[in-house]
Amino acid sequence: MILTVTMNPAYDLTYRLPELVRGREHRVLSVEQRIGGKGLNVTRVLNQLGKYSRATGFADHAFAAAAEQELPVDFVTVLPWVRRTVVISESDDATATALREPGPRVSEPQAAVQQLRIRVQGLLPDTRGLVVSGSLPAGVSPAVPADLARMALAVDIPVVCDVSGRALELAAEVPGVVLMTDRDELIALTGADVTTAAEVENAVLPLLAAGVRAILVSLGAAGTVLATAAGCWSARLPEPVPGNQAGTGEAAAAAMISMLSETAEPEWPDLLTDAVATAAAALVIPVAGEIDRSVLRRTRPLVEITGPAAAVGDGSACSAQA
Repeated sequence: MILTVTMNPAYDLTYRLPELVRGREHRVLSVEQRIGGKGLNVTRVLNQLGKYSRATGFADHAFAAAAEQELPVDFVTVLPWVRRTVVISESDDATATALREPGPRVSEPQAAVQQLRIRVQGLLPDTRGLVVSGSLPAGVSPAVPADLARMALAVDIPVVCDVSGRALELAAEVPGVVLMTDRDELIALTGADVTTAAEVENAVLPLLAAGVRAILVSLGAAGTVLATAAGCWSARLPEPVPGNQAGTGEAAAAAMISMLSETAEPEWPDLLTDAVATAAAALVIPVAGEIDRSVLRRTRPLVEITGPAAAVGDGSACSAQA
């Protein structure tokens, strides 16, 4: 089993219309609502990839009951309510605009976190990989993702953390963790302005030296970078894939933990290839948490990888992308 943790879930609403024009009334073509949150979306993609995944985290009773109708879940029901996210998907040019509500405040956060720790601890014996992702509800310490990562890594379970802000800073202090960031998050984490793969490599050197196992960094149109102590690689597709960006990070996380759960020593370029191809397969789906497997099969051979295996810091691994 691969376990995912979502502490600030949401009801995802997707409105489809030809074009969004600010200040105008619109007739919506269709509406879709589903249970959501980054970890739940990772679980959905993992199940589509043929991996058994269970989702846990925080919810209210209504959300937990709805989730049980679709996915293997085991939520701690401590939230007073669950927020909503609204995505406006434009069919004319595949643009997506997201509106994300803030999460609720947990009234007794210490007790809630302790319940979650017990829940995760009880599931670890059957777990081969852990993904902690998404934001935190108000009142919950940003140290919780790092604490959960340490619990899993202590029993040799690989962990991917896709968090931001202070939670990302604390997760980066956990030896053995795999981190996912975008450009803005990496700038906030390291203080270094990064626009190229070589700059990413230099920026993450202190994190890798401190024990972070790997860092996947999305640079948008400039590609995706994977930095490890064994080397640094950059990946991109020959042509950009238009679509809904919502859910691409969760798809990449699913691909990464899928491979990490299978072998103690993954082939990092292969892992990067799978992450990029799976993210592309999510782009063509208007809702988060799903992939088009035919796109995944077609895209995987097209991913262009640059950067031979090299010791990070010697300047050779990612320099070709500078």
